Amino acid sequence: MKIIIERISLYWKLIKSLQTGLLIATGLAGFMSFKCPVFNIPLLTGVAVSLFLSISGSTVLNMWYDRDIDAKMKRTCYRPLASGIVSSREVLNLGVILSILGVGFALLINPLYGLIVFLGIFFDVLIYTIWLKRRTCWSIIWGGLAGGMPILAGRTLAVGHIDWVGLLLAIGILFWIPTHIMTFSMRYYDDYQAAGIPTFPSRYSFSFTRLMIAISSVLTAVTIGLAAIGIGMTIGYLRLLIVLSFGLIFLAMMSLIRPSQKLNFGLFKYASLYMLSAMVLMMV
Repeated sequence: MKIIIERISLYWKLIKSLQTGLLIATGLAGFMSFKCPVFNIPLLTGVAVSLFLSISGSTVLNMWYDRDIDAKMKRTCYRPLASGIVSSREVLNLGVILSILGVGFALLINPLYGLIVFLGIFFDVLIYTIWLKRRTCWSIIWGGLAGGMPILAGRTLAVGHIDWVGLLLAIGILFWIPTHIMTFSMRYYDDYQAAGIPTFPSRYSFSFTRLMIAISSVLTAVTIGLAAIGIGMTIGYLRLLIVLSFGLIFLAMMSLIRPSQKLNFGLFKYASLYMLSAMVLMMV
């Protein structure tokens, strides 16, 4: 039993639980933006389980493919695969199994929902990680598209078809993703250089990267706000979202006026809190 628990603990580190949890929250928010969870508990549970399996599988497969560059970066060299605690074959098998189970379960729930979940893995693993990540810093666009698939999938399942609100929500996630990736590319600039990964700071400059982060943050706030109106969010919750949005926009502007690593990382943390808060508001 102890060995099993230790193995599960290692696998848990491979799925990036915080990132996975936030993406699952977006999917649930997309579903609950149209369907009342109280009357759809079995379906809501199916969404949570299928997204957990598919997102975890995608993340594990990314870990497997990036094991060589993870070993070169101080931030990631202690991960279970990069440090050699688990074998690459074991991680590959885990990623494939989780992905197949996740997509398979999603297809059983609804074919269109399953297709969108599959596209999330396709964009994330094959297009972003395997094809483009080591070739161009603009690969983050495809990473952003992958990140937007859970909320689009949840919304589509609830509505029964892809609607403009679902697309806006997915675009909001697409704009939010650069805040995360670009901030890390500045904070861990030397690591990315050592691993040979093209980033905006290395391809362009730190000032241009800050500008892109600021623009992305503003577009995130605008897009999520429009989607909230489309959902029919009540005025009380909408006011709270507006206040949170102004906070995001203010920090984005300050990061340009008074650029610093501390402020940029503060914007990153706030952007994550903003997205989680926006998802909670859509759920309730």
